[in-house]
This record gives sequence, structure tokens and C-alpha cells, in this order.
Amino acid sequence: MRAVATLVLAAWTLAASAQQFPTKPIRMIVPFPAGGTTDIVARLVGARMQEAMGQPVLIENKGGAGGQIGAAEVAKAAPDGHTLLMHNITFPMASVAAQVQNRPMYNIDGDFAGVSIAVFVPLVITASTQVPANDLRQFVELVKRDKATKYTYGSTGPGSFMHVMGEALSKQTGIEMTHVPFKGAAPLKQELITARLHLGGDQLSSSLADIKAGKIKALATNASKRIGDLPDVPTVREQGFPILEADGWNGVFAPAKTPRAVIDRLQKEIAAAVQQPETAKRLREIGAEPIGSSPAEQDAILKRQVEQFRPVIKEMRIENN
Repeated sequence: MRAVATLVLAAWTLAASAQQFPTKPIRMIVPFPAGGTTDIVARLVGARMQEAMGQPVLIENKGGAGGQIGAAEVAKAAPDGHTLLMHNITFPMASVAAQVQNRPMYNIDGDFAGVSIAVFVPLVITASTQVPANDLRQFVELVKRDKATKYTYGSTGPGSFMHVMGEALSKQTGIEMTHVPFKGAAPLKQELITARLHLGGDQLSSSLADIKAGKIKALATNASKRIGDLPDVPTVREQGFPILEADGWNGVFAPAKTPRAVIDRLQKEIAAAVQQPETAKRLREIGAEPIGSSPAEQDAILKRQVEQFRPVIKEMRIENN
């Protein structure tokens, strides 16, 4: 009877705390430096959540290891909804790379509770304006012809989207490129603008303004169809590289065992935040599509991408450190 009473009391305490949530500031960890898409989305969403929930939403940038360092901190946090993770497509990629190497900092399948896909963001492969190629197919031909240049491609860290894309492209085409990892999209983009890097890529939001300003080139989009912001840029599939096709997103995760009532409250506020007219307008301006998905929809996307990237990462022995 005592054990039953203890369980009932614990359940009541969790339910009561969930009803009172939030009781203190919420930390939203972005596992990349400031200035990239994930950071921008987190700040826009966090500002609206703060207004609605009556507690500060503090954005903390903790980059490193392809996003693993920040994610690991959230995995170990108290499951009360006051510590959240805003991540992107690098989450399944870097996590799979770590699992393949038997060096994971967390278990992507068991250490997190999905909350919501905040936005869908197309992925784009970009190049320096000094590179004499206007699409990805031309770039591959250029690298094959030009034996005098050591071509480089940048990523937002080992095991990230562009790391996987670069290695997959090299394997499919036989070209040789040197991988240059950065801690986030902002420093990667700067190296493209100054022509110290040949090829790069990330979510469209972090590059759209500079593409339109002619500071960098868009060689391909990774989406399944051409995107409205760049209608003249062909997809990777159109150019003969279907292995590079992937859907980009930014989503919020909580530690595993966070009470369902807290998850539901967070999902409701995230969905309301991204659909708020001013926020939605700003998100669309940077190339992001407001979503606010359910936890189940988010879980399905994550599971699908883990299954998609696992054989590619394993075959290419992609490392995340």
C-alpha cells in the first residue's frame, strides 16, 4: 500500500507541476553559434513564447561536435520543460555518425521528447562567386578538370548536413575535396563570401539574403522540388544527385520523461508563435515555412531521417569529431 501511495503522490506532484508550468525562465539551447538559421528561428519563437508564457525564454548558443555538445546538455537536464533544444537536420546526421563510431554523447532514440517542428527550411548548396560554375553539375565537372586547385567544402561541423552531402557527392562523382568544418553557418558563409572556401551549404534562411545580393551562389537545392525563393536553381535530383535530397527543418526537443502536459503546452505555444502574423512574415522573409507540428509528426520525421542517413553515413565512414 505504501508503494502505491508513493506512486500516486509522485503522479499527483508531476501533474500539479505541469499545470503550474513554467515556474522559472526557460532555457532554449541552440547547439550552434549565433547568426545561423537555427539561432534566428529560436530567437523569433522564443520571443513570442515569452510573451505568452509569462517567463523569460533565454537563448543559449552552445556549439561544437556537430551540435552534439548542446544536445547532450539538454539530454541530461531535468525533465520539467525548463530546458529545451532547438535543433535541425544535423541532429539525426551527427547522432547517427556518433552511433556508428560507438562514441555517442546521448541516445537520440531515448534521451529526448519531441515537442514540435517549428519550421521547414529548404537546404541549399552554395559556392563562392569566384567559382566558375553556375550549378552543382558544372561544379563537379570543374573539379574534375582543374587538377591544379585543391577544392574545399565547408560544413557546420563534423557529421552535419553539409559534411554528409560533401562526402556523398565525392563518393558518387569521384571528385576530391577537403572538408573544412566550422562551428556554425555564420562563419562558414563568411568564408564563402571572402572566397577562402569553394563550396558550402546550410539551411536557406542563413544564405538567402547573401544569395540575392550576389555575395554567394546557389548551385542546387536539396528539396524534392524547386523552391519559390530561388525558382531558377535546380534541385539536386534534377542534376543527377538524388542521394543528396533531404528536407530541412528546425524543431524543439525536451529531455525524455518530460510530462505530457508540459509537452502539450510547449507545442501549443510554439505553434501559436510561428503562426503569429508578424513572426510568420519574418520567418517567410528568411525562407522558412511556419509549421508548429505535433510531437508525433516530429517523431516521424526524425525516425525517417535517421533511417535515411544511417546507411549513407555507415558506408562512407563519416565521423563527427
